[in-house]
Amino acid sequence: MTDLLVVGAGTMGRGIAQVAAAAGYTVHLVDATAELADAGRARIAAGLHDGVHRGKLSESDRAATLARIHPSVDLAAAAAGIAVAIEAVPERLELKREVFAHLERDAPASALLASNTSSLSITELQRGLRSPERVLGLHFFNPVPVSPLVEVVRGADTGEHAIARGLELVARLSKQAVVVKDSPGFATSRLGVLLGLEAMRMVEEGVASVADIDRAMELGYRHPMGPLRLSDLVGLDVRLDIARELYRKLGREQFRPPAILERLVAEGRLGRKTGAGFYDWPDAVPEPAAVLEARTPRRGGRALDAPPGGPSGPFSPEPA
Repeated sequence: MTDLLVVGAGTMGRGIAQVAAAAGYTVHLVDATAELADAGRARIAAGLHDGVHRGKLSESDRAATLARIHPSVDLAAAAAGIAVAIEAVPERLELKREVFAHLERDAPASALLASNTSSLSITELQRGLRSPERVLGLHFFNPVPVSPLVEVVRGADTGEHAIARGLELVARLSKQAVVVKDSPGFATSRLGVLLGLEAMRMVEEGVASVADIDRAMELGYRHPMGPLRLSDLVGLDVRLDIARELYRKLGREQFRPPAILERLVAEGRLGRKTGAGFYDWPDAVPEPAAVLEARTPRRGGRALDAPPGGPSGPFSPEPA
């Protein structure tokens, strides 16, 4: 079987769908509504068109990749006959467990079941399933088409065969894998979020400007991108969600979300996908209104380096 299912057509889901289709998989891209699923495919099409324009992709490859991506709202029908399912729904444990329960029921018994979570426990996602040995984490990085790394996460019940198949899939997608055990934040989120949160606190304290904090890490430590720009690219709602989860799990003050992050998310300044975050992104194409309204209830604006404060509260994150 060469069919692959991606559940969730947000930033990460559509990125995974694109690289899988480019690698030759027939991809079923499922979301809660036809508008969300179609919007995900449309964003992939726009990205592929840009790749052709920049000479990174041939027109024939663009057309072939897009032809392999099939948006859908019918999870049961899309799961039939697949070899691999990767969920990329918002970072809420019960939602992801519900998705896995459906996948276990509707996908072939031989299908590999993976989560793109960046912070939730794979072991907790396995709980209650009849075949937890075929569940693992495949943590991709944003932007998926150009980011080479995938964390392959071993839950308490993940079988060796699942790990082997996960590594094989990562290689077929032309990515590189690191294998980590199930631990809060795994390796990358735990380290990357910690750096990003401290940079945000430095902005709050007036230590330096956003641009200078990023420039210091780029020039002084050879980071290809500063932590605040990277946070904008990942999505500030996603950063906040991961920080909350790490703070809940580890109980360490360094993972407590800074007030500036809570404020920006509450105002809908989520980074590149909304056109503004710690930076303004005038050339970015914001998410369609239907997608933003489905995933981020409140939007607004404020000066980037304004003093922290303002409203905060629950939100519906889009994983990235």
